Amino acid sequence: MRLWGSRYTYSLVLVMVFFVCLAGSARGQSKDVEIRITARQFEFSPRLVRVHKGDHVKLLLRSEDVPHGFKIDELKIDKHIGAEGTATVEFTPEREGRYKFYCSVFCGDDHDKMIGELIVTGAETTTSNMQVSFDQTEPSVVIVESAGERIRIDTRNKSVTTLARAEGGPNEASTSTEDGAPSQESRQKSHPAEPYDYRLVNLPTPKRVPRHSLNVYFTHRFGEEVTATESESGGEHRARIANDLLGLDSNSVSSFGVFYGITDRLYASAYRSPLCQPGICKTIELGLGYHLLDEAGKSPIALSVQASIDGENNFTERYTENIQAMVARSVTKYVHLFFSPAVHINSNGQGRFNPRSTDFFPPQPLADAVRLGQHTGSFGFGIDGRIRPSVSLIFEFTPTIGFKQGTTVAVFDPTFTNIIGFKNQSEPEIGFGIEKRIGRHSFTLTLSNTQGTTTNRFNASTLGLSPGHLVIGFNLFRRLM
Repeated sequence: MRLWGSRYTYSLVLVMVFFVCLAGSARGQSKDVEIRITARQFEFSPRLVRVHKGDHVKLLLRSEDVPHGFKIDELKIDKHIGAEGTATVEFTPEREGRYKFYCSVFCGDDHDKMIGELIVTGAETTTSNMQVSFDQTEPSVVIVESAGERIRIDTRNKSVTTLARAEGGPNEASTSTEDGAPSQESRQKSHPAEPYDYRLVNLPTPKRVPRHSLNVYFTHRFGEEVTATESESGGEHRARIANDLLGLDSNSVSSFGVFYGITDRLYASAYRSPLCQPGICKTIELGLGYHLLDEAGKSPIALSVQASIDGENNFTERYTENIQAMVARSVTKYVHLFFSPAVHINSNGQGRFNPRSTDFFPPQPLADAVRLGQHTGSFGFGIDGRIRPSVSLIFEFTPTIGFKQGTTVAVFDPTFTNIIGFKNQSEPEIGFGIEKRIGRHSFTLTLSNTQGTTTNRFNASTLGLSPGHLVIGFNLFRRLM
């Protein structure tokens, strides 16, 4: 009986070893491979994918935010992934090599950085490297190791148990991905991309300035209103805008600025406006800004603050200090609201906008008694609505308190023969726009009632136009590095 039991034990061991070796040999053949890839602004995770030649590869694609694309030119793969949607790509690579994949649907400022690589290596081969050992404490137990598997065979109880995978087994890296999904800590440190520009029309937004990025901003405002004046008939209005080509033949103001990301939160800016009017001329504004919050995680808003100082006549006189906050909140993934309160200290410094008797003919001594205030508070409101992945409609409105830049007009007695006083007529800034973004470049066609674009001057109509009377203009933005 003992001899028969021993023979039975060895026979059982040989049968199990045979099946283990057969399983190991099967793993050397081509197989189905399934890999999950996540797309988000502006990266794929993982960015590096390794597969074997001849394997049937199934890529499960998922977007975490806006629409994306997944394209490999050499393999003729081009798949669209809807916003927060999924897509599947299946293929069998027949050639070894390195293949670049990239996002084929424009998704924001850093769209061109959204790339990755597929590496196809030779067909996977494995050897069994079978090892058989006996448990010294239990003579009836045999442990078989092959193809990275460890199996425990108990001949007494007639049981088979799969143990933990052997270290360094060949199956461990048959298909691998590198630079996989970021850890929770790294995701918390990542910065979501804001789907709006650094300005609406004139109103600044809390869009983050990336570290070491150099950005340029150009604004252009014409001076002739495209809407009908109060005294124009419909025919006169059409004739005027046709003759002056929507006001493009009128005098215009072209302003230029740069800003640089010192860190991922701190940035510096410089801006110059050549606008010249009484009290304003050739303004240079220098500022520092700091990004406090992203609209992510526990923060319901994006928040930045900026402090700046501007000076007239190329920063040589009549300085104004500005402190401004910029707040944004997403209503949906397509609509974003903005609020930007600001304080402008010495916006009427030295009373430079106060009327004087010599401003009138004949001189009016009553004008010398008019005081318009010295400081300004402004409250900018705005909305950005995305109608296509790279196109948005924009609106903003900025009322003010304190000193309000405008036009001083005389107040007459009932007979209209004597001037009895003066009053200041000021109109709040209003703006509309349509913005188009292409990579690191954006263009916004604007309609507004002011030519002022500095922090201190955009909040009131420098043209004395009410919100219903608008001039055409545009903004250009470009990230150079």
